[in-house]
Amino acid sequence: MAASIKCKPLWLGLALLGVLVVAATLGLYQLGVGQESDEPQGGPIAMPSTQGDFSLTQLGDNEIAIISFGYTYCPDVCPMNQAVKRQALAQLSDAQRERVVPVMITVDPERDTLDRMSEYMQFFGSEFIGLAGSQEQLTDVAERYGVIWRRVEAPESAMAYTIDHSASLFLVNREGEILQRVLYSPTPHGLVSALESELGS
Repeated sequence: MAASIKCKPLWLGLALLGVLVVAATLGLYQLGVGQESDEPQGGPIAMPSTQGDFSLTQLGDNEIAIISFGYTYCPDVCPMNQAVKRQALAQLSDAQRERVVPVMITVDPERDTLDRMSEYMQFFGSEFIGLAGSQEQLTDVAERYGVIWRRVEAPESAMAYTIDHSASLFLVNREGEILQRVLYSPTPHGLVSALESELGS
């Protein structure tokens, strides 16, 4: 009798643990489904650019744009993203490289004029295009691409404010379909792999 009394709490504990494991598994599954349903939808992009009015529809049927969101006063992530694009392009064949258009959309339209964007993009290559739309255009495109950004005041800095923002890269076709989303990385390996899988040989 004494032995069965001692075992009872153990069995209860194991049963409770089993219930918690099942609940956690269901919770993770539901979270995964929720994240999947929240995938960015993409869609059209049309804004003033450093090379005239830009629209994804200007791409050829076999061309891909690498879209990123950033701003010219960004001290680290944005120049790194552009450098990664440049490094990735350098690893493609000539035929592949001709089919890729590197694009950055500013999340700081207040300061990033087209002249400033043009000067900034030249650091990375003449084929790099900077887009600077209105606040309304930015809000629309950012929402559709799942990009989050927020202004952070920096009163003690000469810049007055910085902007925290998403740093993923999007491979997009002329219809605005997101072919692949590449997470931020300081190395080009992920982007090269994504480009090669979409461009083929």
